[in-house]
Amino acid sequence: MSGAFPKYVAEFIGTFALVFIAAGSNAVNHLLHGSLGMIGMAIATGVTVMVMIYALGHISGAHINPAVTIAIAATRRIGKTDCFVYIISQISGACAASIMLMQIFPSALSSVNFGATSLGTNIAPEIGILIEAILTFLLVFVIYGSAVDSRSPPGMAGFAIGAFVLIAILFGGPLTGASMNPARSFGPAFIAGYWTDHLVYWIGPITGGIFAALLYDNVFINENVLEEKKDAAIEGI
Repeated sequence: MSGAFPKYVAEFIGTFALVFIAAGSNAVNHLLHGSLGMIGMAIATGVTVMVMIYALGHISGAHINPAVTIAIAATRRIGKTDCFVYIISQISGACAASIMLMQIFPSALSSVNFGATSLGTNIAPEIGILIEAILTFLLVFVIYGSAVDSRSPPGMAGFAIGAFVLIAILFGGPLTGASMNPARSFGPAFIAGYWTDHLVYWIGPITGGIFAALLYDNVFINENVLEEKKDAAIEGI
């Protein structure tokens, strides 16, 4: 099948997998009375991101995150139409995963809101936005450094990005849920009807992601192009 359709399906499937495992591990942790723990949930989410990047990266880029898609669009590496449909595909995948979790873990609605992200105790919304912005800034910075920049070591993007997601959850999980992904937060929130502080998970990730993309693209990648032109000019003398 040619055209853009496979890319949109890939983004749907990738985001479905991410939310199904990330939010689902939250429900499993509740059923196991906390024995899975933050470490187990972080590993489950980070490894899922890594696997989806290797499975889908060559098809759609494996954004599986509206904040990543918007950040990449901000540096004109994806068109407006693809950007819009990617986001629709990601949100649809997140909602579909949450519907499946509702069927599998019906008790998770009252216990963990189907894995919807929420702010920790004494974390104000503005602090939550700051935390999500910083974590997503670092996530997108890793994405540009390991996947977008042509100088990056081949084959390492999935490992680098998945590893960062894992450690980000270990740090930020107790504070904000370390979503770094509006679709990850939207799907469970939509199915559970849990909208408390939901804007935190749009404002923070999108702001942090755009800033990281613009910084890397203008400081590191553009600088690389200038150096290559300079080297070529010297070689031509």
